[in-house]
Amino acid sequence: MAAMTYYPVCLDIRNRPCLVVGGGGVALRKAEGLLAAGARVTAVSPEFADGFFRIPPEAPLYRIQRPYADTDLNDKFLVIGATDNSELNRQISRDAHSRNMLCNIADVPEACNFVLPAVVRRGDLSIAISTSGKSPAFARHIRKQLENQFGAEYTEFLRLMGAIRQKLLAGAHAPEAHKPLFEQLIQGGLLEMISAGRIADIDELLSAVLGPGYDYRSLMASAEESN
Repeated sequence: MAAMTYYPVCLDIRNRPCLVVGGGGVALRKAEGLLAAGARVTAVSPEFADGFFRIPPEAPLYRIQRPYADTDLNDKFLVIGATDNSELNRQISRDAHSRNMLCNIADVPEACNFVLPAVVRRGDLSIAISTSGKSPAFARHIRKQLENQFGAEYTEFLRLMGAIRQKLLAGAHAPEAHKPLFEQLIQGGLLEMISAGRIADIDELLSAVLGPGYDYRSLMASAEESN
């Protein structure tokens, strides 16, 4: 059999109905990951770990306490099977594939049509690490290394860059003209200035590259207002 080559994508699942089958610790982590990305999650299991009941009640999580039925897949965007019953997991996979649904079965890559990478998140920065299902443990090992390498300054950096982009667009700047400006900011050491808290140097760089009217505090305030 030829080696599997995955096509990496980032899915927008905001307000999408997603299904998690299982009620243990693995299922809980999958449900929390989907909720964090804005999905509406239905979890089906005869029993649920305590953590499911600690998820804030305002979260769009719907628990159905009974065994899985194939009708649970109706109108769902994707399904994650995370039970401790291997035959049930494979049945979920068969049911999903017959409906051309996105399906992930925890720790059984051959039963999936997508796999979940280990992820490092710093605000809007997402770094995904995948071993194509060969060694999730090694993917987690690399994730831990990257978590030490990429700190909180990347969250602030991207918020600032997003605010700059919005202000440039509002000023009728042609989008194709933005690339060299952003490259100048990056090469000028903007990230390092943010990490060191050098606000005066940031303002000087912004003014030199973008002109008057661009300063750190007002840009970050506009970023906060847009959230």
